[in-house]
Amino acid sequence: MVNSLGYLLFLGASLIGSYFLTLFFKKLSFKLKILDYPNSDRKIHKKATPLLGGWAIYLSFLFLILLILFFKKELIISEIISLKNIIGILMAGFLIMLGGTLDDKYNLSPGQQFFWIILATLIVILSGVSVDFITHPGGGVISLRGLEMEFLGQSIYSLGAIITFIWLFLMINTTKLLDGLDGLASGITAIGMLILFIVSLFWDQAQSGTSLLIVIFMGSILGFLILNFHPAQIFLGNGGSMLLGMMLGVLAIISGAKIATALLVMGLPLLDMLWVIIQRIVKRESPLRHADRKHLHFKLLDAGFSKKQAVLFLYLASFVFGLIALFQSTVGKIFTILILIVFVSIIFYYIYRLQNKLSKTSIEIEEKK
Repeated sequence: MVNSLGYLLFLGASLIGSYFLTLFFKKLSFKLKILDYPNSDRKIHKKATPLLGGWAIYLSFLFLILLILFFKKELIISEIISLKNIIGILMAGFLIMLGGTLDDKYNLSPGQQFFWIILATLIVILSGVSVDFITHPGGGVISLRGLEMEFLGQSIYSLGAIITFIWLFLMINTTKLLDGLDGLASGITAIGMLILFIVSLFWDQAQSGTSLLIVIFMGSILGFLILNFHPAQIFLGNGGSMLLGMMLGVLAIISGAKIATALLVMGLPLLDMLWVIIQRIVKRESPLRHADRKHLHFKLLDAGFSKKQAVLFLYLASFVFGLIALFQSTVGKIFTILILIVFVSIIFYYIYRLQNKLSKTSIEIEEKK
């Protein structure tokens, strides 16, 4: 079993590895010309910025996991997490990164993008990572182990697999659409990992490995975040932004189906994503492909927040709701989710009013001229 010093060592190792890999991929991005050019109003950076940062996170995590499996696999492999689970997660991560990099380079169609997301999600499920139960608000659990199928000796339960697919698909697209300001998606995902790490310490069984997987991935994010925070020297790229959502979703499942906890951490960006999608559908625009400034982080900028202030505000909101989740029962978490919905509605209302006020002030100034 890993002690406190051990967690710190693994956190430091993944952080340092990710930092130096980020420097490497920064140079490689320029060489391969996989860059994000400021060629639209939505792009708020001033110069071409590297897009391969997600590979630093993935490879830092991959290398450390492979070292553990080679030298001391019992730190991860247990009755809770099998070798097949780990292989499936690593394969899915690679496919997400590959698909995202191809999109960054060749601008894939929505269908081509979804192909990689669906493929990666199915591999996770077929490796045995699945939501097998949900906690009943009145106490106990509701089993999702129905309609069993066999795949390579692995039991797959249809209902649990469907819920897992929907959950991972939501998380992947939430972090993808969240990646609009320097350090926003990576920072909020790191906060989510911290909350899950704390949860896993209370839930974790000896040698289950869940806490170790979380802390290693969290360190990989933090090493990248050093160069990704404003002013960012490198971006996640589509692969990196999707990898964050996939890993947050997967680690929430293997930490004891702590989906409600992860949902509270990601609740603000998730509700923002759903709100934007609804607006796009109403306007008959592509819900996930269309790029605009409808997202909350852009609205905060339009309302007068600086880039850092907007990011730190969203960090704080995610951390507070995640922290609340640590001390709540299932009923309490459901109630907190309702509060979060009200909170987001209030934010949008006041931003809308502030924008109208600023717009009127601007018009008055122009008229006086």
